[in-house]
Amino acid sequence: MSDLRDIAMSVKAWPFEEARRILKRYAQKPPEKGYVLFETGYGPSGLPHIGTFGEVARTTMVMRAFNVISDIPTKLICFSDDLDGMRKIPSNVPNAESLKDYLQKPLTSVPDPFGEYESFGHHNNAILRRFLDTFGFKYEFYSATEFYSSGRFDKVLLRAVEKYDAIMEVMLGSLREERRKTYSIFLPIHPETGCVLYVPIKSVSAEEGTITFDDEKGTEMTLPVTGGNVKLQWKPDFGARWAALGVDFEMYGKDHSTNTPIYDKICQILGHHAPEHFTYELFLDESGQKISKTSGNGVSIDKWLSYASTESLTYFMYQKPKTAKRMHFDVIPKAMDEYHQQLNAYVTQDQKARLNNPVFHIHGYNVPTSDMLVSFSMLLNLAAVANAEEKGQLWGFIKRYASEADPKTHPGLDQAAGFAVRYYNDFVKPQKIYRAPNEVERKALLDLRNQFVAYEGPPDAETLQSIVFACGRNRFDPLRDWFKALYEVLLGASQGPRFGGFVALYGVAESVKLIDDALAGKFLET
Repeated sequence: MSDLRDIAMSVKAWPFEEARRILKRYAQKPPEKGYVLFETGYGPSGLPHIGTFGEVARTTMVMRAFNVISDIPTKLICFSDDLDGMRKIPSNVPNAESLKDYLQKPLTSVPDPFGEYESFGHHNNAILRRFLDTFGFKYEFYSATEFYSSGRFDKVLLRAVEKYDAIMEVMLGSLREERRKTYSIFLPIHPETGCVLYVPIKSVSAEEGTITFDDEKGTEMTLPVTGGNVKLQWKPDFGARWAALGVDFEMYGKDHSTNTPIYDKICQILGHHAPEHFTYELFLDESGQKISKTSGNGVSIDKWLSYASTESLTYFMYQKPKTAKRMHFDVIPKAMDEYHQQLNAYVTQDQKARLNNPVFHIHGYNVPTSDMLVSFSMLLNLAAVANAEEKGQLWGFIKRYASEADPKTHPGLDQAAGFAVRYYNDFVKPQKIYRAPNEVERKALLDLRNQFVAYEGPPDAETLQSIVFACGRNRFDPLRDWFKALYEVLLGASQGPRFGGFVALYGVAESVKLIDDALAGKFLET
């Protein structure tokens, strides 16, 4: 184990780089609380989106790396800020009109528009937990509503009253002048209306642990800061939560990065060492817009899992977290194929290479063996030429290519075949555009067709690829124009699989008929 730790201390994979930073915090002595605490935050103002999942997935990767280099126990918590007031009605929920009377009320006091849970906050929390449980994350779930009302936050809230002026100084320095006039770190929750109030605070009593303010109607009120009567504004809440829980690591999106010094200072004022943090780039939809919980743009977790495996999504999250990611459906096939390529590489790698391999950060020491005898992109093209409506149609071709395979012995391949058929019919088929070949392309296709007719060997991908090369080598410069023509004329797409491998899978005789149909213009008719 010590040898493995020595190796891990020099691994460049980003989760290990983060883990080593965390370990430095306890170089002299272990944490008094007995464990290193990793936290992720969630604002349940809308349905959880794929970025929320990514935050938990990536934090888990850092925690897994930490467990390789240290014996200090670890804990991951997911903290939901469900006491936050609903500032606007989400556009992607049913019965949206029914929520207009609940603006500014805590999300756990807003009725569930889906009619399934006791509140909208509870509904979104449940959806998040279901997503996280689907991926097997080990975490503890914390609700801000419960955290404030149960008294678990009281100690830090009373400390915030004592240090009110110091925290306000930090906050006021970051605000525009107009905002400074009304700002307070405390948001009272009106004892009659239940609304979260954004009102100036007239006075703060450290001795009594209370705040005094005028509500919207001008009525003066005094409330204790404890027992769920107030909540902190979101920036002070970040730092206070770190202090209350003793958080050691939290990651968040780039849009939070300018606030990091504020979070840190408030945490330190409240008596705790600020945690290590990691800022990741944002997730974008197909138009380059930031993914939002309230608008529901981008690819949802459920949608991704309709077309690809859970592991492919986790693999996608591992890749380059410091680079903005476009979350659209066209990234799914690449993620599927690259994930299985890394699984295959892992088998022959040495220990250091394995710790650098993304699949270690997905699975830990329990990395499975890939049973994908055919790539996902190849399955998509097979579904295209077979006009497949269900995965059984693909298995006829797969078994001819690999007779030893069947759905029971290759469940991953079977699952991928089902994904491929669904993905093809929903995304590829509607976009297919065939074209007629030009004269040079027609001659090359006829040559390829005749060589396939004369071919009597086994369905060997490399041999068939050599034939494809030979038919285009002297006709096309650059040669990629030949392959582009094959894809556009035969498959109705601008790019496609390694063609020799495709022919080996689809069948030589079937490929001859495919060329005949294309040359006869049958695909143009459809």
